[in-house]
Amino acid sequence: MRTCVLRRLVALVLAAPAIVGSSGRAQEPAAPSMEGCPGSYIIGPADVLELAVWGNADMTRTVPVRPDGKISLPLLNDVQAAGLTPMQLRDSVTKALVEYIPEPAVSVIVREIHSFKVTVVGEVKEPGRYELKDRATVLDVLAMAGGLNEYASRDRIVVLRQEQGAARQIPFAYDKLTTRNGAKDGSPAVQDNVCVKPGDVIVIP
Repeated sequence: MRTCVLRRLVALVLAAPAIVGSSGRAQEPAAPSMEGCPGSYIIGPADVLELAVWGNADMTRTVPVRPDGKISLPLLNDVQAAGLTPMQLRDSVTKALVEYIPEPAVSVIVREIHSFKVTVVGEVKEPGRYELKDRATVLDVLAMAGGLNEYASRDRIVVLRQEQGAARQIPFAYDKLTTRNGAKDGSPAVQDNVCVKPGDVIVIP
């Protein structure tokens, strides 16, 4: 059953030259990202956070981020955490606490990371869902999956990514990265090594 599902997903990606967004218009596959890995960590569901309010032990606690992206805190009840950096969440909690505590000093520490998951399907040695603990590129994740097998189409690898409610295809130039062809100084074109984001699906036909 699992093999059939993977084959259907790969076939769907290969058959569709474009992804249709919510507007009904066909969107051309996007070019590989040239941006580096993001520098600040973005909190996500299932992460575990420690929030401390200096001088107020009752407000200091370790909380999980719920599937809806929120955390529960005394006085404030539900607070949005997913989608924010730890510093942004600190500022949000500090602003909300001003009503109850004079000049609150808040700190936010990410104790456990569980939200950064990517999926690898298709012609790799160990397809599956991988939970990452640090920033990673497509090549990093492929290495975790044991590398490509002998049937992989290296020039047709794509990353499927959800952005603003629409699906996006990001072609991945595997051969360009792993060979020295095309580089004037003989070095690989490392700028094409796309950084993965939580929820990405890497498809290897």
